[in-house]
Amino acid sequence: MRWSQHLPRAFWHSGLGRALQTADESIPFVIHWTWALKGECPLGPPRVFIRHYGSSVRSGSPSGRHGQLFQSISATEAIQWHRRNLAEWFSRLPREERQFGPTFALDTVHVDPVIRESTPNELLYPPSELALEHQLPLARLSTLALSHLFDPDACGRRVQTVVLYGTVGTGKSTLVRKMVLDWCHGRLPAFELLIPFSCEDLSSVGSAPASLCQLVAQRYTSLKEILPLMAATGSRLLFVLHGLERLNLDFRLASTGLCSDPEKPEAPAAIIVNLLRKYMLPEASILVTTRPSAIGRIPSKYVGRYGEICGFSDTNLQKLYFQLRLNQPDCGHSNGVGVSATSAQRDSLVEMLSRNLEGHHQITAACFLPSYCWLICATLHFLHAPTPAGQTLTSIYTSFLRLNFSGEMLDSSDPSKLSLMAYAARTMGKLAYEGVSSRKTYFSEEDVRGCLEAGIRTEEEFQLLHVFRWDALRFFLAPCMEPERRGTFVFTVPAMQEYLAALYIVLGLHKTTLQQVGKEVAELVGRVGEDVSLVLGIIAKLLPLRALPLLFNLLKVVPRVLGRMVGKNREAVAQAMVLEMFREEDYYNDDVLDQMGASILGIEGPRRHPDEPPEDEVFELFPMFMGGLLSAHNRAMLAQLGCPIKNLDALENAQAIKKKLGKLGRQVLPAPELLDYLFFHYEFQNQHFSAEVLSSLCQLNLAGVRMTPLKCTVVAAVLGSGRHALHEVNLASCQLDPAGLRTLMPVFLRARKLGLQLNNLGPEACRDLRDLLLHDQCQITTLRLSNNPLTAEGVALLVEGLAGNTSLTHLSLLHTGLGDKGLELLAAQLDRNQQLQELNVAYNGAGDTAALALANAAWEHPSLELLHLYFNELSSEGRQVLRNLGGTAEGRARVVVSLTEGTAVSEYWSVILSEVQRNLNSWDQGRVQRHLELLLQDLEDNRGATLNPWRKAQLLRVEGEVKTLLEQLRGPGH
Repeated sequence: MRWSQHLPRAFWHSGLGRALQTADESIPFVIHWTWALKGECPLGPPRVFIRHYGSSVRSGSPSGRHGQLFQSISATEAIQWHRRNLAEWFSRLPREERQFGPTFALDTVHVDPVIRESTPNELLYPPSELALEHQLPLARLSTLALSHLFDPDACGRRVQTVVLYGTVGTGKSTLVRKMVLDWCHGRLPAFELLIPFSCEDLSSVGSAPASLCQLVAQRYTSLKEILPLMAATGSRLLFVLHGLERLNLDFRLASTGLCSDPEKPEAPAAIIVNLLRKYMLPEASILVTTRPSAIGRIPSKYVGRYGEICGFSDTNLQKLYFQLRLNQPDCGHSNGVGVSATSAQRDSLVEMLSRNLEGHHQITAACFLPSYCWLICATLHFLHAPTPAGQTLTSIYTSFLRLNFSGEMLDSSDPSKLSLMAYAARTMGKLAYEGVSSRKTYFSEEDVRGCLEAGIRTEEEFQLLHVFRWDALRFFLAPCMEPERRGTFVFTVPAMQEYLAALYIVLGLHKTTLQQVGKEVAELVGRVGEDVSLVLGIIAKLLPLRALPLLFNLLKVVPRVLGRMVGKNREAVAQAMVLEMFREEDYYNDDVLDQMGASILGIEGPRRHPDEPPEDEVFELFPMFMGGLLSAHNRAMLAQLGCPIKNLDALENAQAIKKKLGKLGRQVLPAPELLDYLFFHYEFQNQHFSAEVLSSLCQLNLAGVRMTPLKCTVVAAVLGSGRHALHEVNLASCQLDPAGLRTLMPVFLRARKLGLQLNNLGPEACRDLRDLLLHDQCQITTLRLSNNPLTAEGVALLVEGLAGNTSLTHLSLLHTGLGDKGLELLAAQLDRNQQLQELNVAYNGAGDTAALALANAAWEHPSLELLHLYFNELSSEGRQVLRNLGGTAEGRARVVVSLTEGTAVSEYWSVILSEVQRNLNSWDQGRVQRHLELLLQDLEDNRGATLNPWRKAQLLRVEGEVKTLLEQLRGPGH
């Protein structure tokens, strides 16, 4: 959790959906603004078009510029249908994007990354091997806007082919999506027809021959009628080839012959080669996106301009991105989790994040990649907005990697077809786990090189490493921004180190040499053991050889022994994970969710103790991610990334974790550590596992933990479905609101004692508390609501709950602002409840009349034993009447109004003073001082009125306690 994200990949498909409306292409752009304001748009959902630096937005429409080439009505309609189909398809967003709000759209949140024009000579001299240095300062870059990519070059020559390249996470896919949508909405008037191709899609066709017209018609059926006119389109036709690294192109004439006929069947790669050669459709423009390692697949003589996507090298672009993304309205359906974030709350998040970016901390280096800007936004949305059902922090990180790496191979020319994410898990995961094991987050170049080059022996392996360094290393590692650690590297975001370390473990990649050999031997023995043992069994029956049965049994034992050896490793990892989860730092021990939020927003993060070594680090997210990666949902996503987790491995890891949690999870944990423990179970998403492990948890003490909507969701999801009763649930001083109460209702129904003190709960919360008390499964016996502004309005709702409740015996309404009206309501309705035994309405500003009415009602109540009325605005005569009433008859309720009873010390004096001590800093100190002085006067008067030395001694002792409290209130010097 130390700082000391990305627009998603485009979703491509071979078939595009059909739109439901038509639109006139000649409608001017001004009308598009009108549609946006009226909520109507012929090309899809309404958008707000934003102008800013680097945007591809340009006013104007295709018609009326350079003349229209497709003049016939059928051709015009075909182009329009093509625009509509592309707009509908490319506007579709994955679930990970839809969480940001119903009005979220690419047009409203997009910020173009910096595109630097480069030269072929620069491509011949790659950067250092680690490829981690930042780009040149923005002022020294020759930057390009999307709308000017095909402008003439410096010599005035026409540019027909543009190659945009960038590492994983720089936003290539999103730039293409945005460019296609701009064309669909008439904001790229230079091109009359745009045809996008996914090179991944083309590579899946293989070498099966098909003409260019067939490829277009298969994917865009609306263009069938105008395909013969493509050649006449000239420079008004734009092909977009996204992800060139997926295709193996061969520009040698001996391998790929010349072909100029768009209707002649050829292999897809051959068609792309001839398009790039300008031998087929020589006037057409072509935009290519690719990873840096594949730039050389196109000879430079066929490229008119190179553009390197440099990400958000300007902090202002980062801040603009966050303003657009985080200010999106929340989804209207919160599923009872919480209320939507207000505009002020969103503005506050943006302001805090902007200040952190301006400080040029490590977060600035992370936001250099637009993909990590997306991750930061998704994390903040997870922490502060209503959480969608089933979403976890692990699923956010897994989705983030899927959006960036889904379907990506490390090198399409390599026969192994190794997944890029699988290679990253093996190399970066090893570095991450070694850092977690040695408790460090800073890595030297030697550390990085050692993990990358471990075990590499062949030329093919070195080639794969070269591709990974070029394309993806910068995605995972960034230069450290701390001046005293220049020259070292850190993971781009701190949590990514812990995620990759957890992934390295659950994938089974962490094995010692002995364990690797043992596993291979166990598999070998297992394969041949059956045949050999069968032969030995036959020989043992035919020949009287006593040694053969022994050998026969040894063959059965070997796989078990070696299997246990591998299993010991899982137990050791589980032990380390559990110890990390229960690691407690007395000097700073916020829960992991608060630490994440503080880290991102720039609030002061975890402090190191002065006596601790400076390299000491805490990795509390590591166990959370380990549990989360074992969940079925995340395992399914990892399989899509080429990182499948075997069911047996998942089961054995879960069993090892359960074994360790069973031993250490029964200890009493501090509130932040207990929340981390529950968060682990939330990430694991296995109710049966959690119910079994948490069956011994009888006390939920989260006092002092700031219960955000997410934390309420976590606690309710983990504990709400359990069967065993919770002896006590303590949520004092947790900043709970009514929405949090509703979320936690399943947990409250399992509680015997419920503490909700110091939560600023008002009358609105009493509606939910009433429903809780009236619920047929309610088993609460003690309810503490002290120090909440319930007021008389809230008590009117509470008494309805008391009337129908059959379990409550102890109710504390201390300092809840009831006043005379509140006590009178209680007095009038008290007889409707027949189980209450203790009622505390102290410090509520009530006078003699209301207090006496409640005391009379209590005196008549069949079960009430104790009524607290001290610290109310009672006169001396009123206190005396109440004392006399409380002691007139046996079996009636006792009324506590002072520290004394007659000339003796009240047996409840310690209860009164402990309440004062506990709330000394939160109560009105002037009022408390006045009440303590009255109590002190009572003590002194009674001490003078008694001759009993024992009573005098007791009164003196209590006087000393009261004087100590008064000194604390008055402060030094009084």
